[in-house]
Amino acid sequence: MNTERNHAGSNGSSAEAGTASQYRVIGDLRAVIENAEDLLKNTDHYNHGLYHTARNKLAEALLVATEELERCEEAQLARMLAATSEANRLHGDRDGEARVLRAFH
Repeated sequence: MNTERNHAGSNGSSAEAGTASQYRVIGDLRAVIENAEDLLKNTDHYNHGLYHTARNKLAEALLVATEELERCEEAQLARMLAATSEANRLHGDRDGEARVLRAFH
């Protein structure tokens, strides 16, 4: 029985660590996107040679990063909605107020 409890506890810890890691990755990705946008704005006047090529590559990478951030945020939202629905089901939340309040607990 102890091993079952320990195993369940480690799953909870692992899930929490995974969630924290996902938040950190999303935050890091947002920071990279903001820095890339600033860099593009601040180098707007460089339109020749290597600057032009580098700016184009950065713009392409920025587009990919923005799309990935959107995908991560949508997946995170879907997980949060699923977890809230499961909590509503487990706790028998029937009215809208109870369901909304459960989402913030």
